[in-house]
Amino acid sequence: MQLTIPTILTLLRIVMIPVLVVVFYLPFDWSNLAALLIFITAAITDWLDGWIARRFGMSSAFGAFLDPVADKLMVAVALILIVQRNPELLLAISAAVIIGREITVSALREWMAELGQGARVRVAWTGKMKTILQMVAIGFLLFAQDLFGLPILSIGIWLLVAAAVLTILSMITYLRAAWPAVQQQR
Repeated sequence: MQLTIPTILTLLRIVMIPVLVVVFYLPFDWSNLAALLIFITAAITDWLDGWIARRFGMSSAFGAFLDPVADKLMVAVALILIVQRNPELLLAISAAVIIGREITVSALREWMAELGQGARVRVAWTGKMKTILQMVAIGFLLFAQDLFGLPILSIGIWLLVAAAVLTILSMITYLRAAWPAVQQQR
């Protein structure tokens, strides 16, 4: 297997996960900002690897498999760190919903692909909106410090709750799309 630039960027995102964890726990005033910058860098490399793969024809089966895995790992680890630092019920439920949905939809996509019906569970607009809202919320929650009088942590919590609602809606969309295939397997 030849490593392409997009695959290298995806692998870099996976390597950034333990770096995020270490920086998150550093006892310095700047650690929240550094954790945020690591997360933003991961989000940028996610966009960049997809763009490069499409633009320059560097797509690969391994890259297509690894990219969503890297994304889900980064999001799950970030959410676990955030909930550990702020063990609030609303935050914990939202994180559990998001992580649970990611596992469920990933399994559903894999199963549908095995049935030859992967096209039924393509990314929907609710999934894209959920991702955007979730990334912004996680960024706010990693930073977690008031900025220009804005309560960043509180805003991040409510954004994550909104992302969790969209998460449920997008999961319902995927399950409804897959339902005919589920009925056929009975």
